[in-house]
Amino acid sequence: MIKTTGLRFGYDDQHSFDFPDIAIDKHGYLLILGESGVGKTTFLHLLAGLLRPQKGKIQIGETDISTLSQRKLDQFRGQHIGIVFQKSRLVKALTVVENLLLIQHLSGVGQDRKGVMEILERLNIGDKASAYGANLSEGQKQRVSIAAALVNKPDLILADEPTSSLDDKNCSAVINLLREQAEQTGASLLVITHDSRLSSQFSNSIRL
Repeated sequence: MIKTTGLRFGYDDQHSFDFPDIAIDKHGYLLILGESGVGKTTFLHLLAGLLRPQKGKIQIGETDISTLSQRKLDQFRGQHIGIVFQKSRLVKALTVVENLLLIQHLSGVGQDRKGVMEILERLNIGDKASAYGANLSEGQKQRVSIAAALVNKPDLILADEPTSSLDDKNCSAVINLLREQAEQTGASLLVITHDSRLSSQFSNSIRL
């Protein structure tokens, strides 16, 4: 579960944000909608511990991540949080499957090639397992980013514009996979997007 209280963050005097309080239970979903410039990605980065709030509290499970040291926060993120970034973060010298196995290795959860391949197949990119990032389309890179967020079976899945480069068919496949993975592992799922196609797939949503 994740719960926030009184979150505020500012880059400077002209660019500061106060975010609504949220609470998502285990197996719970939340869709956050908003146009560019309203702080969607900033909010997600706060929840992931990539930014520290100027004010407020972020509780994931029993842990208030706002109080963790940087080392403990990095360790906690690797073990408990899966992040779907807007842009894929592939190591150029490694293939898709090698990138995903590296994520598992760095998180200390143990490498599972079969499980990695199953996720890639579900995302319709199993045939790209041996490809390098430079040879992937933007939509394929986005699906690899989603796979990267799921390989460690996290307690919290945070997705930043996960469908922006996808057609309707793959959009539905991605959202279904994210929700099924959350259900299977007891994870909470939060999706931040401007993609209005997702509105009909989430009963719980707010707008920034």
